[in-house]
Amino acid sequence: MKKLALFGLLLIFFSFPVHGDDQKQLLETHKKINALLDGFHQAAAEGDKGRYLGSFTKEGVFMGTDEWERWPLKPDFSRYVGKHFKDGKGWSYQPVERHVNFSEDRSVAWFDEVTVSEKWGRFRGTGVVLKQKGGEWKIAHYALSFLVPNEVWEKTSDLAKKAMEKAREKTLGKEE
Repeated sequence: MKKLALFGLLLIFFSFPVHGDDQKQLLETHKKINALLDGFHQAAAEGDKGRYLGSFTKEGVFMGTDEWERWPLKPDFSRYVGKHFKDGKGWSYQPVERHVNFSEDRSVAWFDEVTVSEKWGRFRGTGVVLKQKGGEWKIAHYALSFLVPNEVWEKTSDLAKKAMEKAREKTLGKEE
């Protein structure tokens, strides 16, 4: 019985450092992902095209707020960002809240964040980041959504439906 108790204590004792190391690694990984996303937003605010686009994987996709805005990194999003960042100015979205979750093997993480633009208001960014060879993290998918308070949802929805219908009519008019 004493041997079993001693074995149990040793097992518990040697389990804690592993758990502690695991928590340290998780904290370090969180820091790396936060640095990636904070740097992504900072690069946008500074109009730093190279750093901004360099935050994405080669197959990265940016989802904008309009229905048609699905921007593969190359060539579409690179061209769009190049046009808008040409004067060293971009857009500014400051993160005010962020949550990050991981796959079991910690090679994939997904996040959601609330960002604020002085010009446009509050948004939600969601995305997936992938761990690259060498341990660097890159954005594979980023989706930006405009936040709508429930109190004005119906009015906002009506405005959006009217705008979508107008866009469809415009598109149909071009096809004729």
